[in-house]
Amino acid sequence: MNLFAQMRDDVVEALDGLVADGTLPGGLDFANVTVEPPRDSAHGDMATNAAMVLAKPAGMKPRDIATALAEKLEAIDRVESAEVAGPGFLNLRLADGVWGEIVARINEDANFGRSDMGGSSRVNVEYVSANPTGPLHVGHTRGAVFGDALANLLAYTGWDVTREYYINDGGAQVDVLARSVYLRYLEAHGQEVAFADGTYPGDYLKEVGAALKDKVGDAYLDQGEDVWLTEVRDFATDAMMALIREDLAALGVEMDNFYSEKSLYGTGRIEAALKTLDEKGLIYVGTLEPPKGKLPDDWEAREQTLFRSTEHGDDVDRPVKKSDGSWTYFAPDIAYHYDKIDRGFDALIDVFGADHGGYVKRMKAAVSALSDGKVPLDIKLCQLVKLWKSGEPFTMSKRAGNFVTLRDVVDEVGPDVTRFTMLTRKNDAPLDFDFARAVEQSKENPVFYVQYAHARIRSVERKAEAQGLRATEPVLRDPAEFAVARKLAEWPRLVEIAARNHEPHRIAFYLYDLSSDFHSLWNRGNDDPGLRFLQEGNAQASAGKLALPRAVASVIASGLGILGVTPLEEMR
Repeated sequence: MNLFAQMRDDVVEALDGLVADGTLPGGLDFANVTVEPPRDSAHGDMATNAAMVLAKPAGMKPRDIATALAEKLEAIDRVESAEVAGPGFLNLRLADGVWGEIVARINEDANFGRSDMGGSSRVNVEYVSANPTGPLHVGHTRGAVFGDALANLLAYTGWDVTREYYINDGGAQVDVLARSVYLRYLEAHGQEVAFADGTYPGDYLKEVGAALKDKVGDAYLDQGEDVWLTEVRDFATDAMMALIREDLAALGVEMDNFYSEKSLYGTGRIEAALKTLDEKGLIYVGTLEPPKGKLPDDWEAREQTLFRSTEHGDDVDRPVKKSDGSWTYFAPDIAYHYDKIDRGFDALIDVFGADHGGYVKRMKAAVSALSDGKVPLDIKLCQLVKLWKSGEPFTMSKRAGNFVTLRDVVDEVGPDVTRFTMLTRKNDAPLDFDFARAVEQSKENPVFYVQYAHARIRSVERKAEAQGLRATEPVLRDPAEFAVARKLAEWPRLVEIAARNHEPHRIAFYLYDLSSDFHSLWNRGNDDPGLRFLQEGNAQASAGKLALPRAVASVIASGLGILGVTPLEEMR
């Protein structure tokens, strides 16, 4: 039950009535007519821009349209009043009974807020996709939480979601990993080793080196890379991916698919993707002009095989094969996304770190070219996370050697706090993660504030159950009660907006606002006993009061479920 969508239908029906009676001309497009919460709640419950967007095509003054529309809308039972404001905005006030109906509907329908907006279309959400060269760090944590919450949100709104991790195991970095593990293998045999620049010195590889010793004994001692590199690379990659899977599990992230970059090499998949582009006239041999500023890794001052990505919105054409015949980093990524398209996904979403901003246009160009513009690709960049504790930069054991790991963060504050905190800013805004604030029990900590609201309600419900009380039809009388009900009514609309824009942080923001309205009502009950949910000695009044907090708890639980956070039954 999306009350805002229903009111928009009412507005469109009223506009059709104005066309029918000749007040408005025919042939008007109502696509841009909206019904939204007003900027100032004192102005009403909803506002429509209908008169403003139709004035020019109708050749009329906005206020004239708004006045005629107001008369039509006031004839609808649930509309208490329709007031023209400013140049032609129309503010709507709904009948009090509407809000009680919303509360009752939430309590009757566990799926309140869910949507079939996605229409079961298939979407691939690729996130994390860290190089398998070490444990996940705090930057990966943000991408993992964002991607997972977005996948949950899309599933909640009717999409058929596949959560995918792209294993970057086909490049030179896995050879470096193998050499680093080999050094730990030698160390496990009691040898002194030195880590050259570019190798991975983190302590996490000590266990891998020891495990390699247990597996092969001394077989690789005093042997050249031609003997052990391939086997050690596979062994080390498997070990790192096992560690990464453990880290993701600790955060509550479960992937549907792990896709290996290595599977693209030597299988003809890269060649097939580039052949498809070539058949579209988008592959040629040429020399690129040197870019201004720092030269990228894939630029050469000689002829290369290029993808004509500028025909699909990119700034410059991109190399796919170097002059020596080897693939650029971009080539397997093209093949990987071609495979996604070939698997039949209707939409693609990639979640990258902020350092991949330069990859956005070229990757979108490739998907556009490969799918003939039929499969949209949205790339979300997650900005950096700065760690603090009580206002000071915070460092930990750094077992990884030079960065703070995902597991460090989760062990410090727990997965629920980690996940919610990572969503308290939009993905493309920097995030300060203060460990002291994240566990602080105050209104300034949104994690606590939302969990506290749910725990408070469950406490009331347990007391009601002990007294044999059950919620009945809601009874709303006070402005604070209506404020909570109005916020509840926004839930289905908010969910669809968040899903449409791929912005799960909106869910966290909404839950904080809903919890704030609820806590305000609770606190008013401290001064006014008539607002308390349990009315001493009056079972009938209590039953009518219990419906509202029950609905709040239901929506909070649904929202936290999207974020991947467990609602608390009681505060610890």
